[in-house]
Amino acid sequence: MKGKFYGIGVGPGDPELITIKAVNTLKKVDMVICPEAKKEKGSIAFNIGKNYLKEDMEILYLTFPMTHDDKVLEKKWKENSKIILKHLNKGKHIAFLTIGDPMVYSTYMYLLPYLKEENVDIETIPGITSFCAVASRTNTPLASKGETLCILPLMKDSKKLDTVLDECDNIVVMKPSHDSKLLAKKLVEKGYQDNFILVSKCGTEEEEIITDIERLKNDKIHYLSTSIIKNK
Repeated sequence: MKGKFYGIGVGPGDPELITIKAVNTLKKVDMVICPEAKKEKGSIAFNIGKNYLKEDMEILYLTFPMTHDDKVLEKKWKENSKIILKHLNKGKHIAFLTIGDPMVYSTYMYLLPYLKEENVDIETIPGITSFCAVASRTNTPLASKGETLCILPLMKDSKKLDTVLDECDNIVVMKPSHDSKLLAKKLVEKGYQDNFILVSKCGTEEEEIITDIERLKNDKIHYLSTSIIKNK
C-alpha cells in the first residue's frame, strides 16, 4: 500500500511557531525530507522542526538548486519526485519540511504536479509565513479596513516594484536580498524611506530588525529577510 505524502510548514524560524497539527504529524510519519540548496549544506527547515521528530525518524536530504534556469529546475523536481515516489511505494508515510508556509514560494509546491500524476495521497499542513511573523514581531498591521495587501518577490525587474509601490496600500517584499539596493532606490524615489521595516532571520537568535534606509543601500541583506512597506 502506497504511503501518504505530507507538506509541512514549520514557520519562519522560531521552533515554537509551528502548529500542533504539524507536530502531531511529524510524530507519526516514517520519513522526513529536508530540502537543501546545496548537497550537505544543511536544511533550515530541519533545524526548526528537529526537536519534534521521533528518535528513529529516517531523514532524507534532497537538493534543490537555487537557480532561475527553468530546465535545470524542472529536471531536479522530476528527479526528486521520483525518489519520493520510490519511498512512498514502499508504504512509507513521508513529510516534506518547508520554512514558512508550503504554498507560499516554497519548493514543495513544485513537486505536487509530478506526485499527483501518480495518484499520491497528499495533505498539506499550513505554516506561519515570514511576513505574518515579521508583522507580529514589529507590531505592524498588514492591512486594515479596505486597504490592499500585495506580496512581491523582489527580482531584477523593477516594473512590478514600481507598480505595487504606486498602487498598493501595504506591500510585502519577499527575498529583498536579491537586490536590496534597487529596493532602497525605489523607496527613496517614492518618498517611502521612512515607511519600511525589514527583518532578517525573524524569530531566531540572529534576528535583526532594520529601519535605516542606508542599511539597504550599503549592507548585504541576509537571504532569510522580509520587508513590509506602508504606502501612506
